[in-house]
Order: sequence, then structure tokens, then C-alpha cells
Amino acid sequence: MSVFYPTLLLCVYGFFSNMRPSEPFLTAFLMGPDKNLTETQVVNEIFPIWTYSYLALLFPVFLATDYLCYKPVLVLQATSLVVTYSMLLKAQGMVAMQLLEFFFGLATASEVAYYSYIYSVVEPAHYQRVTGYCRSITLFGSAAGSLTGQLLLSLAKVQLLHLVIITLASAAVAFIAPWFLPMPKRSLFFHKSSGSGEERSLRSSSAVLKEKAEDTESKVPLNGQDVSTMPQSSETRNHSRGLLDVLRMLFEDFLQCYRCRPLLAWSLWWALATCGYFQVINYAQPLWEKVRPSHDYEIYNGYVETLSTLLGALAALLVGYLPVCWSVWGELALCVLSLLMAVCVFVMDMLKNIWLCYGSYVLFRATYMLLITVATFQIAASLNMQRYALVFGVNTFMALLLQTLLTLVVVDSAGLGLDVFTQFFIYGGYFTFIAVIFLLAGFYKLASRKRSEEEVLANGSGQTGSDSPPVSDASSC
Repeated sequence: MSVFYPTLLLCVYGFFSNMRPSEPFLTAFLMGPDKNLTETQVVNEIFPIWTYSYLALLFPVFLATDYLCYKPVLVLQATSLVVTYSMLLKAQGMVAMQLLEFFFGLATASEVAYYSYIYSVVEPAHYQRVTGYCRSITLFGSAAGSLTGQLLLSLAKVQLLHLVIITLASAAVAFIAPWFLPMPKRSLFFHKSSGSGEERSLRSSSAVLKEKAEDTESKVPLNGQDVSTMPQSSETRNHSRGLLDVLRMLFEDFLQCYRCRPLLAWSLWWALATCGYFQVINYAQPLWEKVRPSHDYEIYNGYVETLSTLLGALAALLVGYLPVCWSVWGELALCVLSLLMAVCVFVMDMLKNIWLCYGSYVLFRATYMLLITVATFQIAASLNMQRYALVFGVNTFMALLLQTLLTLVVVDSAGLGLDVFTQFFIYGGYFTFIAVIFLLAGFYKLASRKRSEEEVLANGSGQTGSDSPPVSDASSC
């Protein structure tokens, strides 16, 4: 029951909070008779607010999530979603919609609580299973919402306003679940218990027995001291870390993680590609609206979002079965598939055919889901749970920082304020630039490996190919 109860509540929350039938038709709703906003207002003045608020709130919410022990931030996220869709239903005017985007940015930033809460209430033996449940249910909820919205629009001929009402009702159901979650008794950075100190001491002792005492990951300092050498009275007396101690510990872990060159390469792709991915999916609906206006034609955005979500999940699932040695061919694979993503964006931009737009969008999302899954397990394979959260958080933050700069220059009316077709041309060039970076990185890696093997043969040292620099880098992480 200790595993079943919180997992069930999280799955209920994840499903209903992501079931949003109005989401694939948001641009059509804002530019339709219900809100009567112009394309420039929607694309250049309203949508960028989500990017800015997400970036500004991500790190504070990350710290608040740990300090408040997860559950209050889940409640905050649920509240933000209810406020968002209440405003979408009732509020009018551009300023109100900009405020709506701020609340949605708060809800998005708070997702860190959803994906980290479960690790604070279940044992590590259950991590893999409950992670699968929680992540898959959000994808299923998103797909179910998109399909429901499309079927209601195409078959029942409901108005877009009714889809917003259903989305608000789903958010209201989701709002109930977090209140019944058990309150965690431990957190990652700010709070500790004597049990956590014992765990760290055991890990440190185990590392010594394995002759890996130099691995600082097994004995993270607490208030600048080794936990294994601290007296028990100090552990029980000091129950929380100060903010400066937490920030110092995060910075030290950050430096140690990113010294690993393979991890740095995958993280670089993560940040660059996620930035471009967010831009494409955020502004795909305005592009489709220009190619096939919703007030003149029937649109099928819901089917496209459903198919792209399901194929993305399938692509992520198939990663484990691909016979690819990512440690050798990873950079070149990133190059080829990033180039494929660039081609998809150029097709959406230049050919101006709605069916090609839809097909390219589906292929684009599926390719990204496949690669981000590879990047995830390539990074996570060499990290414990603490650094998993840190590295993924830093990568996401860098992606948002890049996206904010791109939005400010290209999209925002305060910058260039370009039309959506010009924007997508720039995004296509952006993914081409990513492909070129990893093409050069791949050639450099292969050349370094070949040169290392030649040096080994010349020296007659008898070392195997596993001693080459790329592999030793990965093993040193």
C-alpha cells in the first residue's frame, strides 16, 4: 500500500492534468470570435510570455520543491492549471492572456515536483516501475485529450469554447488528487534525517571497501564536512541546510559532472535541440493556421498531436532495442537525425501544404523523442539520482535560456517580431547548425580514436581498444 497509494494518486493527477482537449486548437480559439485576437498579438506578444516565465521560475521552483518537500508545489501546480483554464474561459483581452501564459509557465516549471515526488515516498527498488507508470500516464493523458478534442470537433461539431470547458473540468479533477498525497518526510538538499546520514555513511564505507574512496559522489559533503566523520549529535542537531550550503553543494556537483566529455556532448545536444524543439511545437499551430485557416476549413490538429505523441512514445520505447553503439557513433547519429529534424522544419515552412506540415511535424516529434531518450540514458547511466536531477535540471535551464534569447530576438514584438514563416526558416537553419556541430564532433572523435590506436600499436604496449580516450572518458564519469 505504501507504493500503490501515492502512485495511484500521482497517475490520476498526471492523466487529468495533461488531458487538455483544447490544447491542439489554442491558436484557433485565441484568433477566433471568442477572443478575437490578431496573429501578431498571439504569436509575438502572448506566446513569448510562457517562455520568459518558465525560465524565470524554473530554478526558484526547483529549490522550493525540495525545501517544501514536494507536495505543496504539486498543489501549486494544480492550482495554476485551474487558474490558467479559468482565465482562458472567462478573461478577455491581450493583457489577460499574457497573465494566463504566466500562470501556465508556473505550472510548467512546477512539473519538477511531479517527477520527483515519488522518489521521496517509495523505496529505490520501486523507482523504475513507478517512473514508468507516472511518465506513461502523462503521455496517455495528453494523447487522450488531443483525440477527444478532435473527435468532438469533427463528429459532434462542438464549439471550441466547449473544449475549453472540458479542459477546465479535467484540471479541476486533477486539482483534488494532490491534497490526498502523503507528505514526504525527507528531501534531497535542504532537509535531512539521521537515516539519510546513515545511508551516506554506508555508501562511503562501501566505496572504501571497493577501493573507490576517491569518488566524491559516494560521500557528498554536508555543511562542508564529510558525513562519515561527523559526530552523531551534529547530525541529529542540524536538521536543515542553509541556502548558501545548498547552492555551494549544487555548484560542486555541477563542476564534477560536466568534467566528463561524453556527458558534456550529450548535454550540449540536449540544450540546443530542446530549445529548437520547444520553439517548433509552440509555434506550429500558428503556422498551420496560416496554411489552412480554421475559419475556412476543417482542421485536424487533434489527430496530429495524438499520433505524434503516441509515435514519440513508441520511438522512445524502441531505443532499447536499437543495435547501435552510442559511445562510438553517438555524435554522428545526432548529426544525421538533427539534419532530419531540420529537413522536417524546412518542409513545414516552404511547401505550405497542410498534409506535408502534419506529416513533417509527426516525424519531427518522433525523432526528438527518440534522441532525447538516448541522451537521457547515456547521461543517467553514469549518475546517481542526485546528479540525475541536477544535470537534467541544468540542461533544461540552458535550453530555456537559449529559447528565451531566440524568442526575444526572433519572435517578440520588442525584437524583430518576424512572421511565422520566417521564424520556421530560422528554426530549420538552427537545426542544420546543430547537425554541423555534431558532424565535426563525430569526425574529431573517430580521428582521435584512430590516432590513439595507432599510438598503442606503435608503442607495443599491448593495450586493448577499450583504453582509447573516448571509452576512458565515459568510464571516468
